[in-house]
Amino acid sequence: MKFHDEIMRRRTFAIISHPDAGKTTLTEKFLLFGGAIQVAGAVKSNKIKKSATSDFMEIERQRGISVATSVMTFEYQNILINLLDTPGHKDFAEDTYRTLTAVDSVILVVDSVNGVEEQTRRLMEVCRMRDTPVIVFINKLDRDGKNRFDLLEEIEKELKIQLHPMTWPINSGKDFKGVYNIHDKSLRLFAPNTKADEEDVIATTDINDPILDEKLGDRDAAILREDVELVDGVNGPLNVDDYLKGKVSPVFFGSAINNFGVKELLDTFITIAPPPQGRDTTARRVDAEESKLSGFVFKIHANLDPKHRDRIAFFRVCSGKFERNKYFHHVRLNKKLRFSNPYSFMARDKSVIEDAYAGDVVGLFDTGNFKIGDTLTEGEEFYFTGIPSFSPEIFKEVVNKDPLKTKQLERGLLQLTDEGVAQLFTQFGGTKKIIGCVGELQFEVIQYRLLHEYGASVEFRALPFYKACWITSKDPKKLDDFTKFKQANVAEDKDGALVYLAQSEWFLNTEITNNPDIEFHFSSEIHKTGPNF
Repeated sequence: MKFHDEIMRRRTFAIISHPDAGKTTLTEKFLLFGGAIQVAGAVKSNKIKKSATSDFMEIERQRGISVATSVMTFEYQNILINLLDTPGHKDFAEDTYRTLTAVDSVILVVDSVNGVEEQTRRLMEVCRMRDTPVIVFINKLDRDGKNRFDLLEEIEKELKIQLHPMTWPINSGKDFKGVYNIHDKSLRLFAPNTKADEEDVIATTDINDPILDEKLGDRDAAILREDVELVDGVNGPLNVDDYLKGKVSPVFFGSAINNFGVKELLDTFITIAPPPQGRDTTARRVDAEESKLSGFVFKIHANLDPKHRDRIAFFRVCSGKFERNKYFHHVRLNKKLRFSNPYSFMARDKSVIEDAYAGDVVGLFDTGNFKIGDTLTEGEEFYFTGIPSFSPEIFKEVVNKDPLKTKQLERGLLQLTDEGVAQLFTQFGGTKKIIGCVGELQFEVIQYRLLHEYGASVEFRALPFYKACWITSKDPKKLDDFTKFKQANVAEDKDGALVYLAQSEWFLNTEITNNPDIEFHFSSEIHKTGPNF
């Protein structure tokens, strides 16, 4: 019974958004409610006055953006919450995509001023592919933004989701007065810089309660009644099953920086969000309540603690019970591993745990045993499916500026690309190292970390490649001939898999047409020793 109870009280979710929509600020307000922190960082105009709790890399503090996924665990009303704060910047979308494989639900933050932005669309596409339950938080109501009805229509149209407002705003910008909770018929008045423990909720009997006129004024009360009757008439009560199936998204309005509307969101989240869900594997579907442990590594981070140069694998427990010092089966390596210091996370801070259950994210100290997508079990042979690796779009040669630091450079390149922020290729038959990324900012981060974490100074030289494609063939001779003939455009990835580096879309289409026996793969799932197509 205890096993079942432990799983049912867990919620594992990610907060996603376009950059600067207020995602990290919302994360910290959650932590304040959970008592995990006492002071929130302030992120304004890309300048961080007090570093955000979830942004632990020095470059993140300098740039005012999140570039790595952070994991935070805290309790709220006896619910154990595993919160994954993801990078908002599009150049780090791949890290976010993989993180979404490790969660059971998502909170999407939308900026009421800017509405739906490019990165928001991409992230929602991934959520829709998996039918992930999504709650929407419309942020920055204290600023002059879009009309609330126009904004809802834009979100539904752009993101192809059906919205269900749970709260409704009274004005916006300098006239913002608060939100009305449609679900429990209460009014919450807005006051800037509201503290987490302050209660300013006014209970009402219904939308026609005279107290609304008293608190809001006749005009705003009349507009609120008209809005709520329209919204309620269209939507009715929330169908939680539709939310859990990813068909309907509850919507909350607020201002994260002022800690307003956040409590309503959190209270509803712990009530309706799904507990740990089952996962598909190469062998079968694993149920969260199975007694034997299974789980997968969805992220690796080197040098989480700069003083100790450690390397941590982020492991999502999918079933069973993870126990400290117990031996588990590493499927890819076919060997037993045990972990004497498994961690739970509070951003950079770590604490050793004795056990963990389905839904939990555990930090495993890694000496090089793990790659993204690796599976631990109690003996069964399978891999969890759906963990993506994408074709890079920008390619640069690594130029070593200090030959005396060659070993440090090679170690740094291996460890940083193991984290999944970029892919490392070696020129076929040569030694040229090529980094492939989906965004320019990743090169800046890699250069910075190589210098500050490994003492290796590098420059990047742009290469004229358009896309990387993994190549396979059922005819080994045809593959060998192609590799030799196109040697200048062929490289090997870290696992020895062959990759064709196309100079343009025309070159790529020409090679595909001229080589029907060669298969060209634009993305892969991460299994075993390399891409598994």
